[in-house]
Amino acid sequence: MTNSNPTPLTGKALLQKVKELSKKPRRETAKECGYYSITKEGQTRVNLTDFYDAVLAAKGVPLDPGTAKDGRGREPTFRVSVHKNGQIVIGSTYTEQMGLKPGDEFEIKLGYKHIHLKQIGVDEEEDD
Repeated sequence: MTNSNPTPLTGKALLQKVKELSKKPRRETAKECGYYSITKEGQTRVNLTDFYDAVLAAKGVPLDPGTAKDGRGREPTFRVSVHKNGQIVIGSTYTEQMGLKPGDEFEIKLGYKHIHLKQIGVDEEEDD
């Protein structure tokens, strides 16, 4: 393959080709599926990251970082700061991820250097 702009396989076609090439090394499989580019010097560079992302997407495992962002384009970091008014805000990204709804109540327990929130009305077995 000497095409300088390969059209990489996606979806079912990609999964079928990967299955056909299962005996070959990963780099060769990725290249034959179109996940490579040709440098200015004429060298072939295999794009394994794009290949792996495409395989996962074809299997239904999305890795698009845009799906985990809150409404302002930031990704959740699981870190918060105390605001000037002394409050700590847990954003909707986190509450949605936990399946929380307006009106859900929590018991607050203070530790030495932590705050523990325990949802009221949830069985002990469901707690992590």
